[in-house]
Amino acid sequence: MDVLYWIAIFIATFCIMEFNAWWMHKYVMHGFLWNLHEDHHHKQHDSWFEKNDFFFVFYAAISIGLKLVHSFYDIWWTLPLSAGILAYGIAYFIVHDVFIHQRFKWLRKANNKYAKGLRRAHKMHHKHLGKEDGENFGMLVVPFKYFK
Repeated sequence: MDVLYWIAIFIATFCIMEFNAWWMHKYVMHGFLWNLHEDHHHKQHDSWFEKNDFFFVFYAAISIGLKLVHSFYDIWWTLPLSAGILAYGIAYFIVHDVFIHQRFKWLRKANNKYAKGLRRAHKMHHKHLGKEDGENFGMLVVPFKYFK
């Protein structure tokens, strides 16, 4: 039974992270922390790193902190929370930074309906270069209108 709880918490955490990513992007990244996210929309530097990468570090720290709580205090449910955040972070990194923005030269030939829809949706978001008016959606769950 414990395994089922672990799996349920892991899956729920992964799914909640998709909503959280949408919310953070809309209200925090395009809100009061625009100064960290802006270089993702306006690449005005020569560095491979962006200030926007701070958000990855933030969630990695939360995941690591939950793993440490599990290790030191043996609170069992912090481990599937940590793993769910980590798994979402990996999925987000692969979809957003590797597949869409090609920060690494992997997955360039993916050309199915889902891949095209993701690219189209993200392109629509990036056509707005300012803080306001950027169309917003989750990174893994994209509105059907982009899948043509």
